[in-house]
Amino acid sequence: MDMDLSPKATEIVACAQSLLAVRGYNGFSYADISAAVRISKPSVHHHFASKADLVRMVVRRYRDGARAGMAALEQRIADPLAQLHAYVGYWTACIRDGSAPFCVCAMLAAEMPTIPAEVAAEVRGHFDDLASWLQAVLERGVADDVFHLRGPAQAEALALMASVHGAMLAARAHGDTELFGTIMKPVLHRLTHR
Repeated sequence: MDMDLSPKATEIVACAQSLLAVRGYNGFSYADISAAVRISKPSVHHHFASKADLVRMVVRRYRDGARAGMAALEQRIADPLAQLHAYVGYWTACIRDGSAPFCVCAMLAAEMPTIPAEVAAEVRGHFDDLASWLQAVLERGVADDVFHLRGPAQAEALALMASVHGAMLAARAHGDTELFGTIMKPVLHRLTHR
């Protein structure tokens, strides 16, 4: 699948990503995209033969963006705790301003039994990427005596990832954008205290 997209295909992918974050895989159709980007349904099919192809492209680009974001944090911020605060701060801002109110891959993970296998594989890849990065950050923090983990770094990374996505869900369920930060503050605090 080619990652170099035409301007219209890029617009379709952006629209699909927005719809996925709000409605999930099974909550939108090519008719929704057609109306939003003002092209016919056959034209959408011209760019992406199937919904699975489209969503797979969304997730691949989302993964690329997430990996780039994690790499940028690594380059800009040396302190492991500050890296985690920046990661959580990114989501706090996205939820607050509505630019990315929910992780697309978390939404798709909730639908894992009903999404195509090729999309599911990309979603699992995103979570593998994120868990590996979080584990590395936690391990550096332990080595620097910044973090005091209660279990293996891998398990703590998965728990942190689950906390972030659970906090997104709680903020959405309660219609309270500030709830995400309220939940995450003690989660991060716990990492630095014995």
